[in-house]
Amino acid sequence: MRTALLQSSGRPGSVDGNLKVLDEAAGRAAAAGAGLLTAPEMFLTGYAIGDDIARLAEPADGEAADAVAEIAARHGVALAYGYPERAEGVVYNSAQLISADGTRLANYRKTHLFGCFEQDHFTPGEQHVVQAELNGLTVGLLICYDVEFPENVRAHALAGTDLLLVPTAQMHPFQFVAESMIPVRAFENQMYVAYVNRVGQEGEFEFVGLSVLAGPDGVARTRAGRGEQLVLADADPAFLTASREANPYLRDRRPELYV
Repeated sequence: MRTALLQSSGRPGSVDGNLKVLDEAAGRAAAAGAGLLTAPEMFLTGYAIGDDIARLAEPADGEAADAVAEIAARHGVALAYGYPERAEGVVYNSAQLISADGTRLANYRKTHLFGCFEQDHFTPGEQHVVQAELNGLTVGLLICYDVEFPENVRAHALAGTDLLLVPTAQMHPFQFVAESMIPVRAFENQMYVAYVNRVGQEGEFEFVGLSVLAGPDGVARTRAGRGEQLVLADADPAFLTASREANPYLRDRRPELYV
């Protein structure tokens, strides 16, 4: 499945503006043959927007989700994106996957909140493996800091995730995560990992870009630079099957020793 990564900070504070950016990117991705476009963490509203997070938060099936579903169906491409989700009287840092026909497939709430900013504005989620079937692949969702905990990604591997989508807001000076950790996560867990970042200065944060789609061989299939960019690469089920047959990591585990 050709997978597009939208590296952009969009228009912080403007849901309408970000929907326009997503619409334009979806058109470009579909024209390039992509079956899936993934946008960064908190893409629909912006990340460093303070109390506007709570003001702009919506339910998973809210107006913004309906607008994203319309974009997906019009361009015929599945969309994954980050947004602030209002539910149960609190706000979650969430990511949602919508199919190419506009069906809501999966919604994930970030389980590991990074730093005081996120802990002040969000409630952590409690479900660490969320998956959906898409174009013959089992697609999983994590958000940013979540992927830095090896237990999270291993849980996805054991649950059969083929392609792990990680909308992120990776900031300076932690660019080594995109450069080094993500390819290792893909290799040690025998999956594709799409890590999709914001860019530039936003409030007190400097987002570093460097979005990457890494394969189960630990090789980056595509990697963005430091600016606004749409990059594409393929998540190949046949290569994934062959890689899993050749790599014994998951077969050779001794979980009785790890408790």
